[in-house]
Amino acid sequence: MLKGIDPLLTPDLLKVLAEMGHGDAIVIADANFTAARLATEGRSKPVIHLPGADVLRASRAVLSLMNLDAAVEQPVAYMQVCTMPDGYRSRLQRDVVAMLEQGGHARSEQCEAVERFAFYDRVREAFAIVLTSDLQPYGNFLFKKGVIGEPLDV
Repeated sequence: MLKGIDPLLTPDLLKVLAEMGHGDAIVIADANFTAARLATEGRSKPVIHLPGADVLRASRAVLSLMNLDAAVEQPVAYMQVCTMPDGYRSRLQRDVVAMLEQGGHARSEQCEAVERFAFYDRVREAFAIVLTSDLQPYGNFLFKKGVIGEPLDV
């Protein structure tokens, strides 16, 4: 065990997080997500399984080590529930967005609802997919990695 690192973060996931660069995206997906197919389309990417974990828990663990991209307006995207009106967020989506706000990661307006097939297009360019056991449909998030370091001298 490593001190201070969430035990949910497996060696494979830690490696992926360390290899990601500024602007790379990681997907945290529900159990229904078409991860295996999307991992081979576009840019080839690893699929990391977190059996027993839900999307909220996996998101919290990943963001405990990764800053979101401050250089873009919306570093967080989630799959829009297609049967609901614009602006709707499922309970899981509201819970993840609340966690982001409470943890100082992102504000609600920095979280973008993306139509299902447009979300798949973004996933094709992502760095990796984390597949959870969450049974909540449309429980899929994309987080764009930011930077850490010293402030710029201006």
